Amino acid sequence: MSYKLFIPGPIAVSQKTLQAMAQGMIGHRSPDFVALYNAIQPDLQALFYTKDPVYLSTSSAWGVMEGAIRNVVKKKVLNCMNGAFSDKWYDVSLRCGKQATALKAEWRQPVAPEAVRRELATGAYDAVTIIHNETSCGCMSDINALMTVVREFPEVISIIDTVSSFSVVPIKKDELGIDVLITGSQKALAMPPGLALVSVSKRTLERAATMADRGYYFDFVEFQKNHEAGMTPSTPCIALIYALKSKLEDIKAEGIEARYARHARLNKTVRDHITAKGFTMFPKAGFGAVSLNCFANNLGYDLSALNKTLKSKHHLVIDGGYGKLKGKTFRISNMGDETDETIASMLASFDAALAECPKAVAA
Repeated sequence: MSYKLFIPGPIAVSQKTLQAMAQGMIGHRSPDFVALYNAIQPDLQALFYTKDPVYLSTSSAWGVMEGAIRNVVKKKVLNCMNGAFSDKWYDVSLRCGKQATALKAEWRQPVAPEAVRRELATGAYDAVTIIHNETSCGCMSDINALMTVVREFPEVISIIDTVSSFSVVPIKKDELGIDVLITGSQKALAMPPGLALVSVSKRTLERAATMADRGYYFDFVEFQKNHEAGMTPSTPCIALIYALKSKLEDIKAEGIEARYARHARLNKTVRDHITAKGFTMFPKAGFGAVSLNCFANNLGYDLSALNKTLKSKHHLVIDGGYGKLKGKTFRISNMGDETDETIASMLASFDAALAECPKAVAA
């Protein structure tokens, strides 16, 4: 059965992007690859708002997120946690053998700048991790306010995950002073999973060069050395890089400001439509994601039954809640290549499926 994804990732991939992946293979150490790699750098740097290189890693974003810990944490890392994925970063830090502190917030709350300031003021840390847009609960923290705090502590390297906010809202890496900015291919970039993109500051590279146990596959120093030759340290998924080149062409043609405006408009369309039915937003007011909406299942519908109907009769799926929020929330993506027409069609299908949906035993 063919169906369309309105989950928070992976999301639907266009035929144009899929066709780009079908181009003939080239050697990853060939002049053809160097030309491909170098051709996409200016557009990537523009999207990252940076003068630094943008490295390409054949991995999920988690590979680079773990790699960043190994590249920069000498003393201790502050892991800011307000959802399933940011919570996981603390576990990753410990598994890498690093000293770490879990700065916890409720799963519907943004990361609080003052809480970050209190911890960093102790002088115990040389790195901090923040997930800009916590996909699990649809909560987007104020990255401008958070980086204003982090900049007060020059010894602290900032590692920021923008997997579900990159190219949805402007995240100005150099202006904000972000040291490590990470994203992935399968969310707002509307590509298949398997490619991580990361841009790091000069001082991050300097820190990494002093780390004896930074590993190889995600070694930032190796990425930089290979970048200077127009290559990646290890054999990349060349098909995904072709897809990335195609997607960058699409973004350039649309215009980045128009892309931001489209995401904001579609996000509001979904939010207004679903809340008009009596559902409430799960994240704290004013901090909802722009790439998706996370709704509380306060009306007590059987979300599993709802999704079965959506899939079988309407050929699409939404998300029925992540982790401990399963059945308690549902998430609908509006990111990537969605349009007013595709969102309107999805909402009409949602309405029809909801009319058939039973209530669960408990809300």
